[in-house]
Amino acid sequence: MVNHWLADEKAIALAKEFGTPLYVYDEKTLRAACRDMRGLLPNKNFRVSYSTKANSNLELLKIIRDEGVGADAMSPGEIYILKLAGFTNEQIFFVSNNASAEELSYAIEQDIVVSVDSLSQLELYGRLAPGGNVAIRFNPSSGLGHHDKVVTAGKATKFGVQTDFVPEVKTLLAKYGLRLIGINHHLGSLFLTKEYYLAGAAELLGVAKQFPGLSFIDFGGGFGVPYKESEDRLDLDGLSKAMDEELDKFLTEYDNKDVWFRIEPGRYIAAECGVLLGTANAIKTNYEKEYIGTDLGFNVLMRPVLYDSFHEIRIAGKTAHSKARSIAGNICESGDIIAKDRELPEATEGDIVMVLTAGAYGYSMSSNYNHRLRPAEVLVCADGTHRLIRRRETLEDLTLTSV
Repeated sequence: MVNHWLADEKAIALAKEFGTPLYVYDEKTLRAACRDMRGLLPNKNFRVSYSTKANSNLELLKIIRDEGVGADAMSPGEIYILKLAGFTNEQIFFVSNNASAEELSYAIEQDIVVSVDSLSQLELYGRLAPGGNVAIRFNPSSGLGHHDKVVTAGKATKFGVQTDFVPEVKTLLAKYGLRLIGINHHLGSLFLTKEYYLAGAAELLGVAKQFPGLSFIDFGGGFGVPYKESEDRLDLDGLSKAMDEELDKFLTEYDNKDVWFRIEPGRYIAAECGVLLGTANAIKTNYEKEYIGTDLGFNVLMRPVLYDSFHEIRIAGKTAHSKARSIAGNICESGDIIAKDRELPEATEGDIVMVLTAGAYGYSMSSNYNHRLRPAEVLVCADGTHRLIRRRETLEDLTLTSV
C-alpha cells in the first residue's frame, strides 16, 4: 500500500503558501526509512550508505546523517554536498563510473574510499595512487529492475567488472601494489521480492572468496517501495533472516571474520517521504480523451517520461473517481504526461494535484528544459511544523552561470 502521509487539507494549504510545483517531504517518514535499513542485519558488522543521487537536498542529507547512515557518492559534486551536510570522509563511498583522472584525484586527495568499475579505471587508479587502497564494482551475470534503463547488472549494462576477469584484476592489483579492501555490485532498482537479491548476494560472496582479507562487501541497493495501491511492501524481515543465514555460511569459510557488510539504498530511504504538488491550469478534451493540464512538466518529474514509471495521483479534496483522465505537464513535448488514462475525479482549474511517492529521483533529476524554473522544497518537521528547505528558482537564476 502507498504511504499517504500528507492530508489533502495540508497539501492545499502548503500549495497556497509556497506555490506550485512544490516538493513536500516528511521528516518522520524519512527517519523511519533510515531505521528500516539500519535494522536489516542487526547480528552482523553492518553499515548503510545512502545513495545520494536519489535526493541530495542538504537538509534531508543532514537528517539521514543524523540517523547514523553513511553515503554513497557518484560525483565530486555529491561528495561536496555530502561534506556540507556534515558527512566525514570515512562516511563517504565514491562509487565511480567512467570517472576522469581529475575526479578520481579529488576523492583520493580527501582520503575517500573509491570503487572503480572497469579494468581500465583500475589501471588509471593504480597510476594515480600506487600502493593505495581501492574497491572494485563487479558485474554479476544478471540484474533486475522495473525498466530496462534501471537494470545495472548483467550482459547489457555498462557497469562493473565482469566476474570472469578476476585474474586480470589480481594482475593489476599486483602491478600497482594496490590493496583491494572492498567489493561491491548493484543489481538494479525497485525490487519488491527478495529472491533475486539473495541470488545476487550469493554470487558476490562467491567473488569475495577469491579475495582474502576484504574489509567490506557491499551488496548495493535497489530496495523497492510500493508505487501502486495494489503492491505489497518488501518483506524486510524475511530478507533479513535469509541474508543473515547466507552470511553465516560465508563467514564459516572466509578468513576475515570481522568483514563489514554494506548496502546502498537510495529509493527506499527517500521515496515515500516525498509528495509533489502541482496546480491544474487547464481542463480539455481532445477527441474524447480528457486531459488535466498542470504545471508538473517533466522538467519537474522525469521518471514517468524516462522510465514509464507509475505514481499514484490524487486530486486534493476530491475522492470520487469518475472516468479515465490523463495528467499532462506544461513542456512542449508530446511525451510530457505524468499519468495516462487514470481513473480520477473530475478536476477544475485551480485544483491541487498530488503526485505520491515522489521523494526519490524527483528534484534530483529536474532541469530547466524549456527554461522552466525548478520548484521549491518544503520539509514537514517531526513536530508538525514546516519550513522551506530550498527556494523556488527565479528568472534571474537562469543566467547565473552566463559569462
